[in-house]
Amino acid sequence: MSADKVRSTKLKFKGEKTKKKRKREAADDAGPSRSKRKEDDLDPETWVLPENPMEIRGPTFIFHPSDPSPISLNFNSTTNRAVLHALDKDKSEDDEEITLLDRTPTDVAQVWVTTRVAGSPTINLRSGTGEGKFLSCDAHGIVSADRDARGPQEEWTPVILPDGMVALMNIYEKYLSVDEVAGGSLQLRGDSENVGFGERFWVKVQNKYKKEAHEEEKKKNLKEGDSLDSKIDEAGTNRVYQAWGAGRSLVSAEDKKDLKRARKEGRLQEALLDRRAKLKSDRFC
Repeated sequence: MSADKVRSTKLKFKGEKTKKKRKREAADDAGPSRSKRKEDDLDPETWVLPENPMEIRGPTFIFHPSDPSPISLNFNSTTNRAVLHALDKDKSEDDEEITLLDRTPTDVAQVWVTTRVAGSPTINLRSGTGEGKFLSCDAHGIVSADRDARGPQEEWTPVILPDGMVALMNIYEKYLSVDEVAGGSLQLRGDSENVGFGERFWVKVQNKYKKEAHEEEKKKNLKEGDSLDSKIDEAGTNRVYQAWGAGRSLVSAEDKKDLKRARKEGRLQEALLDRRAKLKSDRFC
């Protein structure tokens, strides 16, 4: 066998410029598409930040960047209460402190299950432990987690803020907040009218549920697109074939003359067929 390099068998024409193979650069991976590919490669159980309210579903981790220690929204199954729990300063394998946004739940008490009625902007937060109690807020701003069934007071509207954090608005259009009381302790309230530091939470969901939301949105857009095409086609067809003016077809003076002349010559049917063919031709031109 010859030691020479094997020549390509691809046909080339005289004068044709040889295209150089384009090297993949880091810039090609920039932008939303890169982010989307990364999410597709993630494990379904990976905890990620939602980008829009519809992605908040399934197991949900809610925490607040309090100082000196961040806190998570927990459910105490013994007292049936929603409580604020200080997050331990976890360490990575390299003995480095885990950053705030890299935190994930380490206890089932930190996980809430988010559900919603299909198409509704509001969500329900049910505890992941015990008998499954719903997070609720009354007209006085008192937050509790002892309801077995969902109602208006168990509805929350998530609002995604520009920095990616989330505010949770109740049925009374007030926000869930972390409030400091006498003695320096923290408690949950639901009567805040403005979104400040105390009303901003980080929310994480599992990647598979975020992807599920994307798929539902694609199907919804596809159905809406098909419906719109159908309406446009139907409208176009009606303009060509439907009789207007109380059942009378509106035709031009020239068409009327042709039909009258054809009637006299005994070829009305042929003229009607010719006119229909002409209308179809005009429609697709």
